Amino acid sequence: MNNLHIVSLLFDFGLVVLIWMVQLIIYPNFKYHTQESLIKWHAKYTLRIAGIVIPLLFGQLILYLYLVFTQPDASIYIRTVLTISAWIATFAIFVPLHNTINNGKSTEKTLAHLVSKNWIRTAIWTLLFILNLLTLVN
Repeated sequence: MNNLHIVSLLFDFGLVVLIWMVQLIIYPNFKYHTQESLIKWHAKYTLRIAGIVIPLLFGQLILYLYLVFTQPDASIYIRTVLTISAWIATFAIFVPLHNTINNGKSTEKTLAHLVSKNWIRTAIWTLLFILNLLTLVN
């Protein structure tokens, strides 16, 4: 095991913990706000969470793209594809949902979609972490 493998495991662990907190605590909590309260809270939430999410997302992506070219193997390819899939899901599904909240146009359906569709990213980052952990023990 090399240092880059440990770093990739740390990025994956950080994102898996974060996504499970978002899935089980943060997104479900949105439904307890009034529209006005949600708009105010959401603006604060997105700024605060961005300080955690952005370094993890970019760090993970940059590292896996680097590993694809420097230490290519099936595991790295799979984990890179999973990482890119999480990015695609984030920008295709979640950015528009969050924009709907920011614009004050969210409904109960919007908030339910945040929770139900977020299982996609929860599954991706959980699988990514498990695969990385399995490569560590093999």
